[in-house]
Amino acid sequence: MSKKLVAEMIGTMILVLFGCGAAVIGQKVVGADGVMVGIGYQGIALAFGLSIVAAAYGIGAISGAHLNPAVSLGMVTAGRMSVGEFVGYAIAQVAGAILGALILYVIASGSPGWGGGMGTNGWGEGYGGGYSMGAALVFEIVMTFIFVTVILGATGPGAAAGFAGLAIGLTLAAIHLVGIHVTGVSVNPARSIGPALFEGGRAISQLWLFIVAPLIGGAIAGALYAAGVTRADS
Repeated sequence: MSKKLVAEMIGTMILVLFGCGAAVIGQKVVGADGVMVGIGYQGIALAFGLSIVAAAYGIGAISGAHLNPAVSLGMVTAGRMSVGEFVGYAIAQVAGAILGALILYVIASGSPGWGGGMGTNGWGEGYGGGYSMGAALVFEIVMTFIFVTVILGATGPGAAAGFAGLAIGLTLAAIHLVGIHVTGVSVNPARSIGPALFEGGRAISQLWLFIVAPLIGGAIAGALYAAGVTRADS
């Protein structure tokens, strides 16, 4: 079990470092008009997706590469993981996210032009498209449901062997393409917690949504899978 937890910690560190790092280091605001230059939203989406692919093929054979408490909770409600295992995984995932955010903070703070942003999630005026809390809540629940449903299907009976990592990574990239402007895309409580701790302020006050909503979406996905609604016949 300890080997699995170390793998989850390392994998979640990779996710935060690659994904949030793309948002923080890969692009920047220039000029008074706030124009963004760099890799853009498409690049950030790709970084998050590729981080999942890297972790899936690097540590998937050890822990399953959940890298996300919402995914692990979905595994619990799907009947594929115990509550005790979930608690251990969630702790390791949050620790990995904090470690990844710490590394990113050290790197980003080495630039005189860094404004203190950590690629955190949020909603409302002054964040992304200014979407409402209700829109953010619906987005995070639905997209996490979709994400966890894909994971359960790609790793379940009848799935094509060897392609789970690609399917999961591409799904996460697609979710980011749709929703970066809405919430910055969490679908992962650990991914939100790590960067928020280093950015503080609004990121902390709004953090609850990015813990609660993904867990709801993941739990629903697992429950429907357990009921056979989204599970392939074996």
